[in-house]
Amino acid sequence: MSHTAPSGEQFEITYEDQHATVVEVGGGIRTYSVAGRPVLDPYDIDAICDAGHGAPLIPWPNRLGDGRYSFDGAQYQLDLSEPSRNNAIHGLLRWRPWQPCEHSASRVVVCARLHPTSGYPFDLAVEIAYELGRDGLTVRTSATNVGSRTLPYGSGQHPYLSPGLADTRITTDSERQLPTGSEQVTGTEFDFRVARPLGATKLDDAFTDLVRDPTGRAWIRLTGPDERTAALWVDDSYSVLQAFSADSLAGERRRRSLAAEPMTCPPDAFRSGTSVIRLGAGDSTASTWGAQLL
Repeated sequence: MSHTAPSGEQFEITYEDQHATVVEVGGGIRTYSVAGRPVLDPYDIDAICDAGHGAPLIPWPNRLGDGRYSFDGAQYQLDLSEPSRNNAIHGLLRWRPWQPCEHSASRVVVCARLHPTSGYPFDLAVEIAYELGRDGLTVRTSATNVGSRTLPYGSGQHPYLSPGLADTRITTDSERQLPTGSEQVTGTEFDFRVARPLGATKLDDAFTDLVRDPTGRAWIRLTGPDERTAALWVDDSYSVLQAFSADSLAGERRRRSLAAEPMTCPPDAFRSGTSVIRLGAGDSTASTWGAQLL
């Protein structure tokens, strides 16, 4: 009997000295390297994806308090996927199989269908295109409402790289890590607008008011001991970046890398309504992020 990886089928793409692996389970990216040097922190092919490594977060990113929300006058209850904090976390597609709907040497598109359930009674089709090229890795997430009623939507992804440039931090409570407000990062340990060592700072924080370049991209850069810089960018559809310093990971994976999670909306958005996308029947939305080695 042939061996099946816990993350399912592996979809390999290459371009010159770049290599990436996208997986069937969750539709995430397991590896991305340039000339053998990891740009995104990988997990082993024989391992279960830990702490969301590379996973899409759909139809909401981050935490949703009590798993309960209202939309257009109706109340909904989701299963609590983070029961220790009484939260639903990171959407509904992390552990479902995704199918390859396009695959070439340097590009793969994986697709999933989210059928209605009691907690999210909406019909959503999602595809994610991963492509390698001269500018590194580009990831485009598209979602279409294939049902007959308007639905709430948000998206994110969970690559591990670095915290980045932002003016404002979304503050959270220590017990459940749900939003309590916001603060300017100036003068705090969370100010990474100028590059500096992370040191002992622990992060599991969302940042907004992202500093953007003239093209509308916000960038995150992590320079390693080899003096190479892994960089991640997001387009203007991503208004929030969550930074996580991997303190809760086990063994040698603890604080080995830093998650930089592009998100179209902040934590607990389905309850607050902040930046939630309303997708009418037949409507689509798309967001793009990318990574490269400098």
